[in-house]
Amino acid sequence: MFELLREGLPLFFNFQAILLTCLGVVGGLFIGVLPGLGPLMGIVLLLPVAFHMPAIPAMGMLIAVYIGGSAGGSISAILLRIPGTPLAAATLFDGYPMAQKGRAQDAVGLAVSASAVGGLIGGLVLVFLSPLLAKFALRFAPPEYFGMAVLGVLTIALVSEGSAIKGLLVGGFGLFLSMIGTDEFTNAYRFTFDDIRLSSGPNLVAVVVGLFALSELFFQIESRGFKNKPVVERLIVSFSALGILLRHRFNLLRSALIGTFFGAIPGAGGDVSAFISYATAKKLAKPEDGYGEGAEGGVVATEAANNGCCGGALIPTLSLGIPGDASTAVLMGALILLGFFPGPDLFRDHPDVAGGVFISYLMGNVFLLILGTLLAPFFGSVLKLPKAWLLPAVLLLSTLGVYSLENSVFDLWVMLAFGIIGYILRRASYPLAPMIIGMILGGVMEANLRRSLLISRDGLMIFVERPISAIILLIDLALLISIVYSTIRSSKKPVDVKADDLA
Repeated sequence: MFELLREGLPLFFNFQAILLTCLGVVGGLFIGVLPGLGPLMGIVLLLPVAFHMPAIPAMGMLIAVYIGGSAGGSISAILLRIPGTPLAAATLFDGYPMAQKGRAQDAVGLAVSASAVGGLIGGLVLVFLSPLLAKFALRFAPPEYFGMAVLGVLTIALVSEGSAIKGLLVGGFGLFLSMIGTDEFTNAYRFTFDDIRLSSGPNLVAVVVGLFALSELFFQIESRGFKNKPVVERLIVSFSALGILLRHRFNLLRSALIGTFFGAIPGAGGDVSAFISYATAKKLAKPEDGYGEGAEGGVVATEAANNGCCGGALIPTLSLGIPGDASTAVLMGALILLGFFPGPDLFRDHPDVAGGVFISYLMGNVFLLILGTLLAPFFGSVLKLPKAWLLPAVLLLSTLGVYSLENSVFDLWVMLAFGIIGYILRRASYPLAPMIIGMILGGVMEANLRRSLLISRDGLMIFVERPISAIILLIDLALLISIVYSTIRSSKKPVDVKADDLA
Protein backbone atom coordinates (compact mmCIF):
# COMPACT_ATOMS: atom_id res chain seq x y z
CA MET A 1 0.00 0.00 0.00
CA PHE A 2 2.71 2.49 1.01
CA GLU A 3 4.72 1.40 -2.04
CA LEU A 4 1.81 2.38 -4.29
CA LEU A 5 1.57 5.81 -2.69
CA ARG A 6 5.33 6.32 -2.97
CA GLU A 7 5.29 5.50 -6.68
CA GLY A 8 2.31 7.78 -7.27
CA LEU A 9 3.84 10.83 -5.56
CA PRO A 10 5.86 12.10 -8.57
CA LEU A 11 2.85 11.78 -10.86
CA PHE A 12 0.60 13.89 -8.65
CA PHE A 13 2.87 16.44 -7.01
CA ASN A 14 3.45 18.68 -10.00
CA PHE A 15 1.88 22.00 -10.91
CA GLN A 16 -0.51 20.63 -13.56
CA ALA A 17 -1.98 17.84 -11.45
CA ILE A 18 -2.40 19.97 -8.32
CA LEU A 19 -3.94 22.88 -10.25
CA LEU A 20 -6.40 20.66 -12.12
CA THR A 21 -7.43 18.89 -8.92
CA CYS A 22 -8.13 22.25 -7.27
CA LEU A 23 -10.10 23.40 -10.31
CA GLY A 24 -11.97 20.08 -10.31
CA VAL A 25 -13.07 20.62 -6.71
CA VAL A 26 -14.28 24.15 -7.52
CA GLY A 27 -16.06 22.93 -10.67
CA GLY A 28 -17.64 20.04 -8.77
CA LEU A 29 -18.92 22.34 -6.04
CA PHE A 30 -20.28 24.72 -8.68
CA ILE A 31 -22.23 22.05 -10.52
CA GLY A 32 -23.27 20.26 -7.32
CA VAL A 33 -24.81 23.44 -5.92
CA LEU A 34 -27.08 23.82 -8.95
CA PRO A 35 -30.24 21.74 -8.42
CA GLY A 36 -30.73 18.95 -10.95
CA LEU A 37 -27.13 18.62 -12.10
CA GLY A 38 -24.60 16.94 -9.76
CA PRO A 39 -21.20 15.22 -9.94
CA LEU A 40 -22.08 12.91 -12.83
CA MET A 41 -22.91 15.88 -15.05
CA GLY A 42 -19.62 17.57 -14.13
CA ILE A 43 -17.59 14.45 -14.94
CA VAL A 44 -19.43 14.01 -18.24
CA LEU A 45 -18.81 17.62 -19.31
CA LEU A 46 -15.08 17.45 -18.51
CA LEU A 47 -14.51 13.98 -19.95
CA PRO A 48 -13.60 15.31 -23.44
CA VAL A 49 -11.10 17.72 -21.85
CA ALA A 50 -9.48 14.95 -19.80
CA PHE A 51 -8.98 12.86 -22.94
CA HIS A 52 -6.14 15.19 -24.05
CA MET A 53 -4.24 15.15 -20.72
CA PRO A 54 -1.77 12.86 -18.94
CA ALA A 55 -3.46 10.19 -16.82
CA ILE A 56 -3.03 11.52 -13.28
CA PRO A 57 -3.83 15.21 -13.94
CA ALA A 58 -6.90 14.07 -15.90
CA MET A 59 -8.09 11.60 -13.25
CA GLY A 60 -7.27 14.08 -10.48
CA MET A 61 -9.56 16.63 -12.12
CA LEU A 62 -12.42 14.16 -12.70
CA ILE A 63 -12.18 12.60 -9.24
CA ALA A 64 -12.13 16.09 -7.71
CA VAL A 65 -15.34 16.91 -9.60
CA TYR A 66 -16.83 13.71 -8.15
CA ILE A 67 -15.82 14.77 -4.64
CA GLY A 68 -16.86 18.41 -4.96
CA GLY A 69 -20.13 17.58 -6.70
CA SER A 70 -21.08 15.08 -3.98
CA ALA A 71 -20.58 17.78 -1.32
CA GLY A 72 -21.98 20.77 -3.24
CA GLY A 73 -25.60 19.64 -3.17
CA SER A 74 -25.75 20.29 0.58
CA ILE A 75 -25.37 24.06 0.09
CA SER A 76 -28.59 24.44 -1.88
CA ALA A 77 -30.29 21.96 0.48
CA ILE A 78 -29.38 24.13 3.47
CA LEU A 79 -30.06 27.54 1.93
CA LEU A 80 -33.06 26.81 -0.33
CA ARG A 81 -34.47 23.52 1.00
CA ILE A 82 -33.75 22.14 -2.49
CA PRO A 83 -31.05 19.42 -2.55
CA GLY A 84 -28.63 20.05 -5.40
CA THR A 85 -28.17 16.27 -5.72
CA PRO A 86 -30.03 13.19 -4.41
CA LEU A 87 -27.03 12.67 -2.11
CA ALA A 88 -27.99 15.80 -0.15
CA ALA A 89 -31.67 14.92 0.32
CA ALA A 90 -31.13 13.70 3.90
CA THR A 91 -29.26 16.92 4.75
CA LEU A 92 -32.60 18.73 4.51
CA PHE A 93 -33.75 17.21 7.79
CA ASP A 94 -31.42 19.32 9.92
CA GLY A 95 -29.49 21.58 7.54
CA TYR A 96 -32.44 23.73 6.52
CA PRO A 97 -33.81 24.07 10.09
CA MET A 98 -30.32 25.23 11.18
CA ALA A 99 -30.42 27.90 8.48
CA GLN A 100 -33.92 28.95 9.59
CA LYS A 101 -32.55 29.48 13.09
CA GLY A 102 -29.93 31.89 11.75
CA ARG A 103 -27.10 29.33 11.62
CA ALA A 104 -26.77 28.97 7.86
CA GLN A 105 -23.04 29.73 8.04
CA ASP A 106 -22.45 26.96 10.60
CA ALA A 107 -24.62 24.50 8.66
CA VAL A 108 -22.78 25.07 5.36
CA GLY A 109 -19.36 24.98 7.06
CA LEU A 110 -20.29 21.80 8.92
CA ALA A 111 -21.55 20.16 5.71
CA VAL A 112 -18.37 20.99 3.78
CA SER A 113 -15.97 19.96 6.57
CA ALA A 114 -17.90 16.72 7.35
CA SER A 115 -17.89 15.87 3.63
CA ALA A 116 -14.14 16.42 3.38
CA VAL A 117 -13.23 14.45 6.50
CA GLY A 118 -15.73 11.71 5.66
CA GLY A 119 -14.19 11.51 2.19
CA LEU A 120 -10.71 11.21 3.70
CA ILE A 121 -11.83 8.33 5.91
CA GLY A 122 -13.35 6.63 2.88
CA GLY A 123 -10.10 7.29 1.03
CA LEU A 124 -8.03 5.55 3.69
CA VAL A 125 -10.26 2.48 3.43
CA LEU A 126 -9.88 2.68 -0.37
CA VAL A 127 -6.08 2.79 -0.12
CA PHE A 128 -5.89 -0.18 2.28
CA LEU A 129 -8.60 -2.41 0.79
CA SER A 130 -8.22 -1.97 -2.98
CA PRO A 131 -4.71 -3.51 -3.26
CA LEU A 132 -5.86 -6.52 -1.21
CA LEU A 133 -8.85 -7.12 -3.48
CA ALA A 134 -6.69 -6.64 -6.56
CA LYS A 135 -4.11 -9.09 -5.19
CA PHE A 136 -6.85 -11.69 -4.77
CA ALA A 137 -8.14 -10.94 -8.27
CA LEU A 138 -4.71 -11.72 -9.75
CA ARG A 139 -5.80 -15.35 -9.52
CA PHE A 140 -8.43 -14.62 -12.14
CA ALA A 141 -8.26 -16.09 -15.64
CA PRO A 142 -10.67 -15.47 -18.58
CA PRO A 143 -13.53 -17.51 -16.98
CA GLU A 144 -13.37 -15.41 -13.81
CA TYR A 145 -13.19 -12.13 -15.73
CA PHE A 146 -16.24 -13.15 -17.73
CA GLY A 147 -18.17 -13.91 -14.54
CA MET A 148 -17.14 -10.60 -12.94
CA ALA A 149 -18.22 -8.64 -16.02
CA VAL A 150 -21.65 -10.34 -15.89
CA LEU A 151 -21.78 -9.57 -12.15
CA GLY A 152 -21.10 -5.90 -12.81
CA VAL A 153 -24.00 -5.55 -15.26
CA LEU A 154 -26.42 -7.58 -13.10
CA THR A 155 -25.56 -5.71 -9.90
CA ILE A 156 -26.10 -2.27 -11.40
CA ALA A 157 -29.33 -3.45 -13.05
CA LEU A 158 -30.59 -4.89 -9.75
CA VAL A 159 -30.10 -1.70 -7.72
CA SER A 160 -31.12 0.76 -10.45
CA GLU A 161 -33.98 3.13 -9.74
CA GLY A 162 -37.32 1.60 -10.66
CA SER A 163 -37.73 -1.88 -12.13
CA ALA A 164 -34.74 -4.24 -12.09
CA ILE A 165 -35.94 -5.69 -15.40
CA LYS A 166 -35.77 -2.21 -16.91
CA GLY A 167 -32.21 -1.88 -15.64
CA LEU A 168 -31.37 -5.26 -17.15
CA LEU A 169 -32.89 -4.29 -20.51
CA VAL A 170 -30.91 -1.05 -20.62
CA GLY A 171 -27.75 -2.94 -19.62
CA GLY A 172 -28.44 -5.39 -22.46
CA PHE A 173 -28.67 -2.50 -24.89
CA GLY A 174 -25.27 -1.35 -23.62
CA LEU A 175 -23.89 -4.83 -24.33
CA PHE A 176 -25.19 -4.54 -27.89
CA LEU A 177 -23.46 -1.17 -28.30
CA SER A 178 -20.17 -2.77 -27.21
CA MET A 179 -20.40 -5.19 -30.16
CA ILE A 180 -20.58 -2.45 -32.79
CA GLY A 181 -17.31 -2.09 -34.68
CA THR A 182 -14.42 -4.39 -35.58
CA ASP A 183 -14.29 -7.89 -34.08
CA GLU A 184 -10.88 -8.16 -32.39
CA PHE A 185 -10.67 -11.89 -33.12
CA THR A 186 -11.61 -11.94 -36.82
CA ASN A 187 -11.27 -8.23 -37.85
CA ALA A 188 -14.78 -8.46 -39.34
CA TYR A 189 -17.11 -5.45 -39.14
CA ARG A 190 -20.24 -5.91 -37.03
CA PHE A 191 -23.37 -3.73 -37.07
CA THR A 192 -21.55 -0.90 -38.83
CA PHE A 193 -23.97 -0.67 -41.82
CA ASP A 194 -20.85 -0.36 -44.03
CA ASP A 195 -20.03 2.99 -42.37
CA ILE A 196 -16.29 3.23 -41.70
CA ARG A 197 -16.98 5.80 -38.95
CA LEU A 198 -18.43 3.00 -36.83
CA SER A 199 -15.43 0.70 -37.28
CA SER A 200 -14.33 1.45 -33.71
CA GLY A 201 -17.88 1.55 -32.37
CA PRO A 202 -19.75 4.64 -31.17
CA ASN A 203 -17.50 7.09 -29.35
CA LEU A 204 -17.91 6.42 -25.62
CA VAL A 205 -17.56 10.10 -24.70
CA ALA A 206 -20.22 11.14 -27.24
CA VAL A 207 -22.57 8.46 -25.88
CA VAL A 208 -22.00 9.50 -22.26
CA VAL A 209 -22.39 13.24 -22.92
CA GLY A 210 -25.52 12.69 -24.98
CA LEU A 211 -27.09 10.20 -22.60
CA PHE A 212 -26.61 12.26 -19.45
CA ALA A 213 -25.85 15.90 -20.28
CA LEU A 214 -28.10 16.38 -23.32
CA SER A 215 -31.04 14.43 -21.88
CA GLU A 216 -30.80 16.51 -18.69
CA LEU A 217 -30.75 19.64 -20.84
CA PHE A 218 -34.00 18.55 -22.51
CA PHE A 219 -35.59 17.94 -19.11
CA GLN A 220 -34.51 21.35 -17.79
CA ILE A 221 -35.94 23.07 -20.88
CA GLU A 222 -39.20 21.17 -20.46
CA SER A 223 -39.53 22.29 -16.82
CA ARG A 224 -39.21 25.99 -17.82
CA GLY A 225 -38.64 28.65 -15.12
CA PHE A 226 -35.74 30.12 -17.10
CA LYS A 227 -35.60 33.47 -15.27
CA ASN A 228 -36.35 32.42 -11.69
CA LYS A 229 -33.90 33.87 -9.12
CA PRO A 230 -34.22 32.48 -5.56
CA VAL A 231 -33.48 34.61 -2.49
CA VAL A 232 -30.31 33.29 -0.81
CA GLU A 233 -28.83 34.22 2.57
CA ARG A 234 -25.38 35.82 2.37
CA LEU A 235 -22.49 33.69 3.66
CA ILE A 236 -19.05 34.66 4.98
CA VAL A 237 -15.72 32.80 5.14
CA SER A 238 -15.28 30.95 8.45
CA PHE A 239 -13.41 27.84 9.64
CA SER A 240 -15.30 27.75 12.96
CA ALA A 241 -17.26 24.68 11.81
CA LEU A 242 -14.11 22.56 12.31
CA GLY A 243 -14.40 23.09 16.05
CA ILE A 244 -18.05 22.04 15.95
CA LEU A 245 -17.12 18.98 13.89
CA LEU A 246 -14.66 17.78 16.55
CA ARG A 247 -17.52 17.61 19.04
CA HIS A 248 -19.17 15.00 16.78
CA ARG A 249 -16.05 12.94 16.05
CA PHE A 250 -17.60 9.55 16.87
CA ASN A 251 -20.67 10.30 14.77
CA LEU A 252 -18.32 11.46 11.99
CA LEU A 253 -16.25 8.28 12.01
CA ARG A 254 -19.27 5.98 12.21
CA SER A 255 -21.12 7.78 9.42
CA ALA A 256 -18.09 7.84 7.12
CA LEU A 257 -17.59 4.09 7.57
CA ILE A 258 -21.29 3.45 6.89
CA GLY A 259 -20.98 5.50 3.70
CA THR A 260 -17.83 3.67 2.66
CA PHE A 261 -19.47 0.28 3.24
CA PHE A 262 -22.53 1.08 1.15
CA GLY A 263 -20.40 2.79 -1.50
CA ALA A 264 -18.38 -0.41 -1.93
CA ILE A 265 -21.60 -2.29 -2.78
CA PRO A 266 -22.02 -1.61 -6.52
CA GLY A 267 -25.05 0.55 -7.17
CA ALA A 268 -26.10 1.07 -3.52
CA GLY A 269 -25.40 4.79 -3.76
CA GLY A 270 -24.64 7.70 -1.45
CA ASP A 271 -28.29 8.62 -0.97
CA VAL A 272 -28.98 5.21 0.62
CA SER A 273 -25.94 5.49 2.89
CA ALA A 274 -26.87 9.06 3.90
CA PHE A 275 -30.36 8.05 5.04
CA ILE A 276 -29.11 4.96 6.89
CA SER A 277 -26.36 6.98 8.55
CA TYR A 278 -28.86 9.65 9.60
CA ALA A 279 -31.26 7.04 11.00
CA THR A 280 -28.40 5.44 12.95
CA ALA A 281 -27.22 8.77 14.36
CA LYS A 282 -30.76 9.74 15.34
CA LYS A 283 -31.37 6.42 17.07
CA LEU A 284 -28.18 6.73 19.12
CA ALA A 285 -28.71 10.42 19.95
CA LYS A 286 -30.25 11.87 23.09
CA PRO A 287 -33.78 13.37 22.89
CA GLU A 288 -32.39 16.83 23.69
CA ASP A 289 -30.18 16.74 20.57
CA GLY A 290 -33.28 17.71 18.61
CA TYR A 291 -32.81 15.71 15.42
CA GLY A 292 -35.09 17.09 12.72
CA GLU A 293 -35.09 20.52 14.33
CA GLY A 294 -31.61 21.70 13.35
CA ALA A 295 -29.26 19.20 15.00
CA GLU A 296 -25.58 19.56 14.14
CA GLY A 297 -25.15 15.78 14.30
CA GLY A 298 -27.73 15.28 11.57
CA VAL A 299 -25.72 17.36 9.09
CA VAL A 300 -22.50 15.59 10.11
CA ALA A 301 -24.05 12.13 9.69
CA THR A 302 -25.48 12.69 6.21
CA GLU A 303 -22.55 14.58 4.70
CA ALA A 304 -19.84 12.31 6.13
CA ALA A 305 -21.73 9.32 4.74
CA ASN A 306 -22.34 10.61 1.22
CA ASN A 307 -18.68 11.59 0.67
CA GLY A 308 -17.37 8.49 2.44
CA CYS A 309 -19.44 6.69 -0.17
CA CYS A 310 -17.21 8.14 -2.92
CA GLY A 311 -14.15 6.33 -1.57
CA GLY A 312 -16.17 3.16 -1.15
CA ALA A 313 -17.52 3.28 -4.71
CA LEU A 314 -13.96 3.48 -6.07
CA ILE A 315 -12.94 0.24 -4.30
CA PRO A 316 -14.67 -2.25 -6.66
CA THR A 317 -14.11 0.12 -9.59
CA LEU A 318 -10.31 0.17 -9.29
CA SER A 319 -9.65 -3.27 -7.84
CA LEU A 320 -12.17 -5.42 -9.77
CA GLY A 321 -13.27 -3.27 -12.71
CA ILE A 322 -16.89 -3.19 -11.43
CA PRO A 323 -18.21 0.40 -11.17
CA GLY A 324 -19.69 1.31 -7.79
CA ASP A 325 -22.17 3.80 -9.26
CA ALA A 326 -22.90 5.81 -12.40
CA SER A 327 -20.19 8.39 -11.66
CA THR A 328 -17.49 5.77 -11.13
CA ALA A 329 -18.66 4.02 -14.31
CA VAL A 330 -17.77 7.18 -16.23
CA LEU A 331 -14.52 7.51 -14.25
CA MET A 332 -13.72 3.92 -15.22
CA GLY A 333 -14.43 4.78 -18.85
CA ALA A 334 -12.09 7.77 -18.58
CA LEU A 335 -9.29 5.59 -17.22
CA ILE A 336 -9.80 3.13 -20.07
CA LEU A 337 -9.72 5.95 -22.64
CA LEU A 338 -6.42 7.09 -21.10
CA GLY A 339 -4.98 3.60 -21.67
CA PHE A 340 -5.30 1.96 -18.23
CA PHE A 341 -7.90 -0.73 -17.54
CA PRO A 342 -9.10 -0.88 -13.89
CA GLY A 343 -8.61 -4.19 -12.13
CA PRO A 344 -5.73 -6.29 -10.83
CA ASP A 345 -3.60 -5.57 -13.92
CA LEU A 346 -3.63 -1.85 -13.03
CA PHE A 347 -2.00 -2.56 -9.65
CA ARG A 348 0.45 -5.08 -11.09
CA ASP A 349 1.51 -3.33 -14.30
CA HIS A 350 0.95 0.36 -13.43
CA PRO A 351 1.38 0.77 -9.66
CA ASP A 352 2.43 4.40 -10.15
CA VAL A 353 -0.90 5.22 -11.83
CA ALA A 354 -2.88 3.38 -9.12
CA GLY A 355 -0.93 5.27 -6.45
CA GLY A 356 -1.45 8.55 -8.29
CA VAL A 357 -5.23 7.96 -8.36
CA PHE A 358 -5.21 7.26 -4.61
CA ILE A 359 -3.29 10.45 -3.86
CA SER A 360 -5.58 12.43 -6.19
CA TYR A 361 -8.59 11.24 -4.21
CA LEU A 362 -7.05 12.01 -0.81
CA MET A 363 -5.79 15.43 -1.84
CA GLY A 364 -9.10 16.23 -3.51
CA ASN A 365 -10.76 15.96 -0.10
CA VAL A 366 -8.10 18.16 1.49
CA PHE A 367 -8.71 20.80 -1.20
CA LEU A 368 -12.47 20.41 -0.64
CA LEU A 369 -12.06 21.37 3.01
CA ILE A 370 -10.00 24.46 2.19
CA LEU A 371 -11.62 25.68 -1.02
CA GLY A 372 -15.15 24.76 0.01
CA THR A 373 -14.85 26.92 3.12
CA LEU A 374 -13.08 29.84 1.41
CA LEU A 375 -15.48 29.93 -1.55
CA ALA A 376 -18.73 29.28 0.35
CA PRO A 377 -19.94 32.89 -0.22
CA PHE A 378 -19.37 32.51 -3.96
CA PHE A 379 -21.27 29.22 -4.18
CA GLY A 380 -24.14 30.75 -2.23
CA SER A 381 -24.31 33.45 -4.91
CA VAL A 382 -24.22 30.84 -7.70
CA LEU A 383 -27.72 29.78 -6.64
CA LYS A 384 -28.98 33.13 -7.92
CA LEU A 385 -27.98 32.35 -11.51
CA PRO A 386 -31.05 31.89 -13.74
CA LYS A 387 -31.47 28.78 -15.85
CA ALA A 388 -31.43 30.93 -19.00
CA TRP A 389 -27.68 31.48 -18.49
CA LEU A 390 -26.71 27.98 -17.46
CA LEU A 391 -28.41 25.83 -20.11
CA PRO A 392 -26.69 27.45 -23.14
CA ALA A 393 -23.35 27.08 -21.33
CA VAL A 394 -23.97 23.35 -20.78
CA LEU A 395 -24.92 22.89 -24.44
CA LEU A 396 -21.84 24.80 -25.62
CA LEU A 397 -19.47 22.82 -23.38
CA SER A 398 -21.03 19.52 -24.48
CA THR A 399 -20.77 20.35 -28.18
CA LEU A 400 -17.23 21.73 -28.07
CA GLY A 401 -16.01 18.91 -25.85
CA VAL A 402 -17.33 16.10 -28.05
CA TYR A 403 -16.27 17.76 -31.31
CA SER A 404 -12.72 18.42 -30.04
CA LEU A 405 -12.06 14.70 -29.51
CA GLU A 406 -11.62 13.82 -33.18
CA ASN A 407 -12.95 16.95 -34.94
CA SER A 408 -15.84 14.76 -36.04
CA VAL A 409 -19.31 16.02 -36.88
CA PHE A 410 -20.43 12.38 -36.79
CA ASP A 411 -19.69 12.29 -33.05
CA LEU A 412 -22.04 15.25 -32.61
CA TRP A 413 -24.80 13.28 -34.34
CA VAL A 414 -24.06 10.35 -32.02
CA MET A 415 -24.31 12.72 -29.04
CA LEU A 416 -27.64 14.09 -30.27
CA ALA A 417 -29.02 10.59 -30.95
CA PHE A 418 -28.16 9.39 -27.46
CA GLY A 419 -29.47 12.62 -25.97
CA ILE A 420 -32.86 11.79 -27.49
CA ILE A 421 -32.56 8.13 -26.43
CA GLY A 422 -31.66 9.20 -22.88
CA TYR A 423 -34.61 11.60 -22.74
CA ILE A 424 -37.06 8.92 -23.94
CA LEU A 425 -35.69 6.36 -21.49
CA ARG A 426 -35.93 8.76 -18.57
CA ARG A 427 -39.49 9.68 -19.51
CA ALA A 428 -40.31 5.97 -19.37
CA SER A 429 -38.51 5.62 -15.99
CA TYR A 430 -35.63 3.55 -17.36
CA PRO A 431 -32.23 4.01 -15.64
CA LEU A 432 -29.34 5.23 -17.79
CA ALA A 433 -26.27 4.01 -15.89
CA PRO A 434 -26.63 0.30 -16.85
CA MET A 435 -26.23 1.27 -20.53
CA ILE A 436 -22.80 2.81 -19.95
CA ILE A 437 -21.71 -0.06 -17.71
CA GLY A 438 -22.92 -2.59 -20.29
CA MET A 439 -21.05 -0.72 -23.01
CA ILE A 440 -17.82 -0.66 -20.96
CA LEU A 441 -18.01 -4.23 -19.65
CA GLY A 442 -19.45 -5.75 -22.84
CA GLY A 443 -16.07 -5.94 -24.54
CA VAL A 444 -14.53 -7.55 -21.44
CA MET A 445 -17.38 -10.03 -21.22
CA GLU A 446 -17.26 -11.10 -24.86
CA ALA A 447 -13.47 -11.29 -25.14
CA ASN A 448 -13.09 -13.42 -22.00
CA LEU A 449 -16.00 -15.68 -22.96
CA ARG A 450 -14.36 -16.42 -26.31
CA ARG A 451 -10.88 -16.83 -24.78
CA SER A 452 -12.32 -19.25 -22.21
CA LEU A 453 -13.90 -21.36 -24.93
CA LEU A 454 -10.70 -21.31 -27.01
CA ILE A 455 -8.57 -22.67 -24.14
CA SER A 456 -11.24 -25.09 -22.87
CA ARG A 457 -11.13 -28.78 -23.68
CA ASP A 458 -14.65 -29.40 -22.38
CA GLY A 459 -16.56 -26.46 -23.79
CA LEU A 460 -18.61 -24.62 -21.19
CA MET A 461 -17.39 -26.88 -18.38
CA ILE A 462 -14.39 -24.57 -17.91
CA PHE A 463 -16.68 -22.12 -16.11
CA VAL A 464 -17.66 -24.64 -13.42
CA GLU A 465 -14.43 -26.64 -13.17
CA ARG A 466 -12.57 -23.62 -11.72
CA PRO A 467 -13.77 -22.99 -8.12
CA ILE A 468 -13.61 -19.17 -8.19
CA SER A 469 -15.35 -19.01 -11.55
CA ALA A 470 -18.07 -21.38 -10.34
CA ILE A 471 -18.69 -19.27 -7.22
CA ILE A 472 -18.93 -16.06 -9.26
CA LEU A 473 -21.35 -17.65 -11.71
CA LEU A 474 -23.49 -18.93 -8.82
CA ILE A 475 -23.68 -15.34 -7.53
CA ASP A 476 -24.61 -14.20 -11.05
CA LEU A 477 -27.35 -16.83 -11.21
CA ALA A 478 -28.67 -15.85 -7.77
CA LEU A 479 -28.85 -12.19 -8.80
CA LEU A 480 -30.65 -13.08 -12.03
CA ILE A 481 -33.18 -15.21 -10.14
CA SER A 482 -33.75 -12.39 -7.64
CA ILE A 483 -34.41 -9.95 -10.50
CA VAL A 484 -36.94 -12.30 -12.11
CA TYR A 485 -38.56 -13.13 -8.75
CA SER A 486 -38.91 -9.48 -7.70
CA THR A 487 -40.45 -8.66 -11.08
CA ILE A 488 -42.98 -11.53 -10.88
CA ARG A 489 -43.82 -10.62 -7.29
CA SER A 490 -44.40 -6.96 -8.09
CA SER A 491 -46.57 -7.85 -11.09
CA LYS A 492 -48.85 -9.92 -8.83
CA LYS A 493 -49.47 -7.11 -6.34
CA PRO A 494 -53.15 -6.07 -6.31
CA VAL A 495 -53.89 -2.70 -7.82
CA ASP A 496 -56.06 -0.39 -5.69
CA VAL A 497 -59.02 0.80 -7.70
CA LYS A 498 -61.04 3.70 -6.30
CA ALA A 499 -64.71 4.20 -6.91
CA ASP A 500 -63.94 7.53 -8.56
CA ASP A 501 -61.74 5.74 -11.10
CA LEU A 502 -64.63 3.44 -12.08
CA ALA A 503 -67.12 6.27 -12.53
